[in-house]
Amino acid sequence: MQLCKQSFASEDANSARMGYTMTYLDYIKFPDGGMEFTFCSRVKQTCFDSFYPFGILSKNRLTRLDFEPITILYGGNGSGKSTALNVIAERLELLRDSPYNKSNFFPNYVAMCEIQFVNDLPKNSRIITSDDVFDYILNIRTINEGIDYKREELFEDYLETKYSDFKMKSMADYEQLKRVNKAKSKTQSRFVRSEVMDNIREYSNGESAFLYFAEKIDENGLFLLDEPENSLSAKKQLELAKFIEDSVRFFGCQFIISTHSPFLLAMKGAKIYDLDENPVDLKKWTDLENVRTYHEFFIRHQDVF
Repeated sequence: MQLCKQSFASEDANSARMGYTMTYLDYIKFPDGGMEFTFCSRVKQTCFDSFYPFGILSKNRLTRLDFEPITILYGGNGSGKSTALNVIAERLELLRDSPYNKSNFFPNYVAMCEIQFVNDLPKNSRIITSDDVFDYILNIRTINEGIDYKREELFEDYLETKYSDFKMKSMADYEQLKRVNKAKSKTQSRFVRSEVMDNIREYSNGESAFLYFAEKIDENGLFLLDEPENSLSAKKQLELAKFIEDSVRFFGCQFIISTHSPFLLAMKGAKIYDLDENPVDLKKWTDLENVRTYHEFFIRHQDVF
């Protein structure tokens, strides 16, 4: 999405452009411990090693999330923030680029979740995971490696073609004749350039990741971002935070984000759930353990700045 875009397709978008935020998803209710126990008791436990995602969100009594234009799920590894995002994405049937490996009971759990909308969910809404970003970066590299390999083959083929004693014997040889004439009329570099596409421009991992978010996050949509800070430098995380804030304020977007990045946690107006708390509780970003750890670290070393 380009933040310089001026046209919008609906009155909602015009309102967003004037600075009115949009909310599409109001809340989601997850099954509580009692509902989970009732379901799991019907299944023979000897048949399965795991009931995932049952027992993940309920362990800290997370049974409901109420959403704002920016809602953040904060927590350490195993807190369930990525699980919650994927449950929401599956319940809403959101677009995603990378396949999600569901467990045996994932559909059962999703079906037990209750959702409420404020406005109709736009069709371009999607979830973006770290796997999506990494695949995007790797795909560019793979394409360029293939182009480089083809280019090396063409350099060798050029000399063989140009100095061959080829003679056309039938119309079946016409394409090869054109190729020989082409090689004889061009320099090696021009011949190769005419036969193979240019490499896709490669950026750093952080730049590529940021471009991926800018490409996938469109106007007027609900976007779930799973730890978007991965691959991003501190500077790029700040740029992404500004991009998200502007997308909410001017382009009618709503975000649900799992993160422990202080740069994203500090976004204006963000509603933050601390999934490390039991029960899960709302927090100010400055009260979160991860942010406090950073703060205390820099205080201890402030004399060297």
